[in-house]
Amino acid sequence: MFENVEQYGLDLHCTMILEEYRESVPVFEKIKEIALNAINRAISENGIYITALESRIKAEQSLVGKLELKGVKYMSLSDITDILGMRVITFYTDEVDKIAAMADRLFDIDWANSVDKRKMHELNSFGYNSLHYICRIPKSMYFDPQMPQINEFRFELQMRTALQHVWANIHHDTGYKSGVEIPYDYLRNLSRLAGMLELADEQFSQIRTGINDYRRQVQQLVSSSKFEEVPLDGDTFGSYLKIKPFDKLNRRIAAINQAEVHHASCVHYISVLKALGFKTLGDVEKLIHDYSDDAYKLATYELGNTDIDIISETVAIQDLLIVYILENGGGEHGLIYMFNTLNGPSDYNTIRARRLVDTASQLPFMNR
Repeated sequence: MFENVEQYGLDLHCTMILEEYRESVPVFEKIKEIALNAINRAISENGIYITALESRIKAEQSLVGKLELKGVKYMSLSDITDILGMRVITFYTDEVDKIAAMADRLFDIDWANSVDKRKMHELNSFGYNSLHYICRIPKSMYFDPQMPQINEFRFELQMRTALQHVWANIHHDTGYKSGVEIPYDYLRNLSRLAGMLELADEQFSQIRTGINDYRRQVQQLVSSSKFEEVPLDGDTFGSYLKIKPFDKLNRRIAAINQAEVHHASCVHYISVLKALGFKTLGDVEKLIHDYSDDAYKLATYELGNTDIDIISETVAIQDLLIVYILENGGGEHGLIYMFNTLNGPSDYNTIRARRLVDTASQLPFMNR
């Protein structure tokens, strides 16, 4: 319920702006709905991850305070650009620029009143290094002849990183306004903290860029089959699995019973590979090259007298590792370790390992 405008004691000009604000709240609600939908859709379509998308319509009491201080500046409500405020909070600094480019495509930007506070480089400015765009809803996005103000009123869109947002909130919570208001020691510590956070913000972005560059290099090396140059880790093994290196052996094993190969991820086998001393994707390639025939013989012995008609996509890498462990002296304990690593400890792992040792002892590769 609105209070009487007269009770604020504003002059006539500011009172008229306040009355216009009251009449226009539904318009700003509609602008907020349209803008939020557009931003959310664009963020999703562009695959950008954000930590938050905030919005608010300025409360009446807040507007009254603004009019008391600066009311003479405004001819009408449309001159006040932050009645509706929105904020996109990203994880990384480079994503602020992506959001800005997205906003430029979506909205009509009032460049004269927009500001990139990141370029100010003022002491203690880290938390306020937001990029501020003053925007309008273009008619191409939404137009209602019954509510033309939707395309006339401006709103503020702030874009900042999560660390900048945290710092701004901490800064605000301390009540800090100027260097006079708090003792020098506290001011100095705030400045040091701001510098640390700014450095962290930059480093997070640089680290992510470096990781992405590394992944691209790995993918290029994998696609060009330069496996010996690629260290074995979670990222590289994931890229390697995309070329289906175990597919040929899986098809050979499936043909034993004319079985269907059921899709399953081999990613978790990396822990076993690393434990066995595999250092590069070239080592995994050598495993496939050197042990596929023996792995096939093991599978033939195990499946030949069964009617199993569905096998897992992990059969090939598992049988390769079984024969590798056995042929390199790992024995029952090596197999138990592998099964415990893959499936968690259980008595069944011991039983299975013993059975495999007995089975393998009857095969030629264990008697060479």
